[in-house]
Amino acid sequence: MIEPTESETLAELDRFCDAMLAIREEIREIERGEADRELNVLKQAPHTAGLVLATDWSMPYSREKAAFPLPYVAANKFWPTVRRIDSAYGDRNLMCSCIPVSEYAEGDLAEA
Repeated sequence: MIEPTESETLAELDRFCDAMLAIREEIREIERGEADRELNVLKQAPHTAGLVLATDWSMPYSREKAAFPLPYVAANKFWPTVRRIDSAYGDRNLMCSCIPVSEYAEGDLAEA
């Protein structure tokens, strides 16, 4: 979800749109059979610095595509420290580590 507000510049909104268009093009590559359905830049993302800089590169796409999908990314690259764990399981099955709401009612704040 995106909420463009006064805090985002037109240039930043343009970069966001470029990223969405690039992701859609990567999906089209899969649809057209140009990219593998499992070993593609989308399914394997994020690509850590360790993965991209490793001596062995066994992906069917280039390191450049993995690390710098758009030209402006090279100047301000954010390197994730870890890759996906259990693919997207955590994205689809959110877990809350908070205490139950009922326990908040029983604390000191309820008496104040």
